[in-house]
Amino acid sequence: MLREVFRGKFVDALEQAFHNGQLNFQGDLKLLAQPKIFAAWLRPLYRQDWVVYLKRPFGGPAYVLQYLGRYTHRVAISNHRLVSLADGQVTFRWRDSADHNQQKLLPLSLDEFLCRFLLHILPQGFVRIRNFGFLANRKRATLLPLCFQLLGSAQEPQAGQHVASTENALGLWRCPKCGGAMKVIERLSAAEIQLRSPPQISAAA
Repeated sequence: MLREVFRGKFVDALEQAFHNGQLNFQGDLKLLAQPKIFAAWLRPLYRQDWVVYLKRPFGGPAYVLQYLGRYTHRVAISNHRLVSLADGQVTFRWRDSADHNQQKLLPLSLDEFLCRFLLHILPQGFVRIRNFGFLANRKRATLLPLCFQLLGSAQEPQAGQHVASTENALGLWRCPKCGGAMKVIERLSAAEIQLRSPPQISAAA
């Protein structure tokens, strides 16, 4: 069976890594650094039942993007699941996994529905998507130009570099009020726009 093959290869790889000095034991695990103790700890693993989870591969990049988009850009509940709003109650569809994934209706009071909905809103300062590696915030300014250099491609000029070229370009955008040339002050990505706080609206006097 596949789980037995995987178990054997994994445990053998652990044993080989130990003999090659690739394992580092700290704290309460320091005793495992001794060969006899490690062998005694490793031996019962061959008798354990391992669970190997298998899943069909994704159907290409487009499907991966669609799959991840459900988690990164969806709201707590989609509109098609909302059935009715009547008598101070919201009724929506839900899927009961304990009952063969049957779709059922659940009525909730307005307060309870809003409480459950707000549980899915991230607190201030939290984001759904984080960039790592050369796109991480701390390293992007230095590593991203290096990536462009190594790939032999030109990097988009920064916002400050656009100002001079904008002034001399033909067909400048004109302000509808004063007729002056509009200048590019800053360029924001979609993620940066989303992270910007909305403008404060002052109360009417």
